[in-house]
Amino acid sequence: MPASSALPIPAAPSAQTPTLRLVRANPEAGRPEKSSSPGDHHDLSATSEAIDEAVHAAVARATGGLSPAALADAWGDWAVHLAFSPGKQAELVAKAARKSEKLAGFLMRSLLQGGRAEPCIRPLPQDHRFDDPAWQVWPFSLIAQSFLLTQQWWHNATTGVRGVSHAHEAMVAFTARQMLDAVAPSNTPLTNPVVLAETLCTGGENLSQGSLNLIEDALGLLAGEPMPAGPEGFKVGRDVAVTPGRVIHRNRLIELIRYDPATEAVRPEPILVVPAWINKYYILDLSPQNSLVRYLVGQGFTVFMISWRNPGFDDHDLSFDDYCQLGVMEALDTIGGVLTGRRVHLAGYCLGGTLAAIAAAAMARDGDGRLSSLTLFAGQVDFTEAGELTLFVNESQVTFLESLMRSTGTLDARQMAGAFRLLRSNDLIWSRMVNSYLLGRREETTALAAWNADATRMPARMQSEYLRRLFLNNDLAEGRFRVGGQPVALGDIRVPVFAVGTERDHIAPWRSVFKLTLLTEAEVTFVLASGGHNAGIVAAPEEPGRRYRVHTRTARDHYLDPDVWTGLARAADGSWWPEWTAWLAARSGEPTAPPLPDPTALMPADLGPAPGTYVLEA
Repeated sequence: MPASSALPIPAAPSAQTPTLRLVRANPEAGRPEKSSSPGDHHDLSATSEAIDEAVHAAVARATGGLSPAALADAWGDWAVHLAFSPGKQAELVAKAARKSEKLAGFLMRSLLQGGRAEPCIRPLPQDHRFDDPAWQVWPFSLIAQSFLLTQQWWHNATTGVRGVSHAHEAMVAFTARQMLDAVAPSNTPLTNPVVLAETLCTGGENLSQGSLNLIEDALGLLAGEPMPAGPEGFKVGRDVAVTPGRVIHRNRLIELIRYDPATEAVRPEPILVVPAWINKYYILDLSPQNSLVRYLVGQGFTVFMISWRNPGFDDHDLSFDDYCQLGVMEALDTIGGVLTGRRVHLAGYCLGGTLAAIAAAAMARDGDGRLSSLTLFAGQVDFTEAGELTLFVNESQVTFLESLMRSTGTLDARQMAGAFRLLRSNDLIWSRMVNSYLLGRREETTALAAWNADATRMPARMQSEYLRRLFLNNDLAEGRFRVGGQPVALGDIRVPVFAVGTERDHIAPWRSVFKLTLLTEAEVTFVLASGGHNAGIVAAPEEPGRRYRVHTRTARDHYLDPDVWTGLARAADGSWWPEWTAWLAARSGEPTAPPLPDPTALMPADLGPAPGTYVLEA
């Protein structure tokens, strides 16, 4: 049952979870006051903390998890420093005057040239709101140019103010951009020439259909629909996650899938894939045309996949250590039981890559030699430059989320997904709203979009540890992260590493992923692939327009910074998948017939066919 539909059951008291206690009436009221006992102070403190947490949780629900205090702190820092910067103020006044002059010049040229003139400012390369030729015709060209100049002025106003902290400057610039994007002329029917033309052409049918789309989406949101609306739904096990396999292990946190061999001969060393748990695992086993799992078994590899359980309130106390022990380590134990003596290629995607690196470091610390290599797909291990996502991770923000999670036991991934969408609001929010609600057009649902909508929850304790120990404190990169009570160090990893970053990643920027090369002395092959966080990883060889760069730093080479690395890396067209499988093949044995069951080995359980049951849980 989803946590949102369950009654809120109070968590067991702990140091992290204040307990609301009823304060009994004092039977000696009216008598002279006695000095209070330590217990009275404890009761009062616990009650006040519980009240504060209830207020924080209510505000967090209303704001989607955003902390008003964090926003106020950032804007206050900016406003105070700007007030004491007369030089910056004068510069902004001068810039406003020059931009007004540019706009007036553009208006005059447009009038003299029949409504068409060379623009005085062009959108950024990633801004496609004004691509349609209709935006080049007066008066819509004037509206677009005015908006772009205003947007540029606000960027100048919110950046470069001396004394403002880097984090506050980034948050102020980000929120100013979000507010401007919300009022962009492309978002309203009267100032969008494309919408006006469609309305005239269809007699308003587009707006009527858009209204129906809006109602449908609103009802779906209220009903908690896990998949996108529309006729192109993708069913797990029928349309996606269809590579044949069997579930061979299950515990309270994972199911372990072993995929059936697809070739007569297989490599002796298997691959264990650790996906992120913010979404279901099948991003790596989408439709047959773009399934990494299907591609790997087709290349002769034995593949095991972790499928994470969608946690509920009863799982609120699962820790990051549990994800390491019940997830990666128990999966490795199971593989070792069915393929005796085989070393394993460990691969992790996104947060699963971070966990895989932590597990590899813990194994190196403990002298566990079961790994043959480590692969990270867009997986960060240093979080000091984790991109604009860090705007949503500060002390105030995390405190708000912790209060919200304690009332529900989990963090709903829709809140995390909302933060991700804000990072690319033009593409993921406003353009979709214009298409769906103003133009009345439903975008074709893809397998990747269906997966993205199939969200999961995260246990309160694990998510709090992840945000505090990794994002806020950067414990992993600085040697303070503990597994099994003992610290781990990425420098202990000695197995070869293959790491993939993507050019347009807004969740794990490639320069942040690249920091792994600074933190380990192992051989590291780094690939920079075209695309973003998801589409850059799901890069089937058949898809056109793919490209990547690759370079290997041996264990004896010196560190290369990202800019130098880019100059040295070999450029190639196509998908990076064949590059990785060739790298794996060079570190695996020669293909042989699939091994017969070892009579002395632990026989795997047969818990049903892939994709299993955990992936189907809402």
